[in-house]
Amino acid sequence: MSNEFNEKNFSKKMEKSILSLKKDISTLRTGRANINMLDTIKVDVYGQLMPIDQLATISVPEARLISIQVWDKGNTSTIESAIQKSELGINPQIDGQTIRLRIPDLTEERRKELIKILKNMGEKAKISIRNVRREANEDLKKKLKDKIISEDNNKNYEKNIQKLTDNNISNIETILINKEKEISQIWTNSTILPLSWTAMGDGE
Repeated sequence: MSNEFNEKNFSKKMEKSILSLKKDISTLRTGRANINMLDTIKVDVYGQLMPIDQLATISVPEARLISIQVWDKGNTSTIESAIQKSELGINPQIDGQTIRLRIPDLTEERRKELIKILKNMGEKAKISIRNVRREANEDLKKKLKDKIISEDNNKNYEKNIQKLTDNNISNIETILINKEKEISQIWTNSTILPLSWTAMGDGE
C-alpha cells in the first residue's frame, strides 16, 4: 500500500458530508409532499423494524399528497400507527390498502423554526467539511516531515484541499438557499404561490 498522500480519499469524505446533509434536509416537512419525509419512520413488522418503502409503493400524485400503497393488507394499520406516532404531525387517511397523507400548509412560526433547524444542519455540515480539511492537512504535515512528499507537492496538495473545501462549503450554501426558498413557499395542489400572497387572502 502506497504512503503517498491520497487526495481522492479526502474528497470522498467531503462528498459523504454533502450527501448526509441532503438526506437530513430531505426529511424536513415543508408545505410540499416529499417521499423522503417518511425515511425516518420505521414499522415494527415481521419481527423487525422496517422502513415504509420496503412495505409499500410510495408516490406523490399531487404537490401536497403522499400516497402509500401497502403490499400486505395486514400491515396497513401497523404502518398507519407508526406514522401517527412519528414526529411527522400528519393524520393518515385509510382507503383499503392505500394510506393517504395530505400535507398541511406551514404556519409562519413553523417556517421560522424549520429555517433555524436547516441552518443548524448546514453549520454542522460545514464543520464536517472543515474537519476533513484539518485531517488532510495533518496528514500532509506528517508526510512532509517523514519526507514522503516534497515541499512543492505539499503546497500543491494544500491548495487542492483548500479548493475542495471552498467548493463544498459553497455547495452547502446553495443547498441551504434552495431549501429555504422551498420552506418559504405556499404549495397548493398544482401551483406555487409566493408567501406574500397569503396576506392578500389568496393562500389556502
